[in-house]
Amino acid sequence: MPREHKSVPDWKQDEWLEQLMDQYGNQLTNLAFSYLKDWGRAQEVVQDVFVTCFHRAHQLEEIRSVEAWLYRITINKCKDVLKSSWFKRVIVGSQLFQFLRSKEPTPHEHMLQNSEDEQLAQCVLELPLTYREVILLYYYEDLTVPEISELLDINQNTLRTRLKRGREKLAQLLEGGDQDER
Repeated sequence: MPREHKSVPDWKQDEWLEQLMDQYGNQLTNLAFSYLKDWGRAQEVVQDVFVTCFHRAHQLEEIRSVEAWLYRITINKCKDVLKSSWFKRVIVGSQLFQFLRSKEPTPHEHMLQNSEDEQLAQCVLELPLTYREVILLYYYEDLTVPEISELLDINQNTLRTRLKRGREKLAQLLEGGDQDER
């Protein structure tokens, strides 16, 4: 499947969306999980991303990179969830979430438990969002500094500073450093 799409005729829109879901579904779910730290909510966000794609298929001629477009929509929807008062009240500010959470590990948690890099992955997820998103996009999604800069709409020098500080905070976490500075 080519990376760039110009236009999707109405009769091929379902096919195009299915290809997008197959190609990017797991990546977007992992990206959403890195923001939300809840596999179910991450899956809901990604479903919402693909609904948005379906409704905006007519705008594809204006989009330079479908991958960057999908990442941007996913990041924005995750930030909307994190900003919502319901999320802050029920998920972050309540012990209720601990009881509702499934005893079964999510696929992402299962992968982390079986990985030699479990500690690293856990520390990355503990980073403040500002650093976590650039670390994940740079190291896990293999995006370049210019791509991430455009995706997050931040200056490349700011991005490099965030990468540097993120690596420093990650090193502190890995060494068991002072976690109160987060």
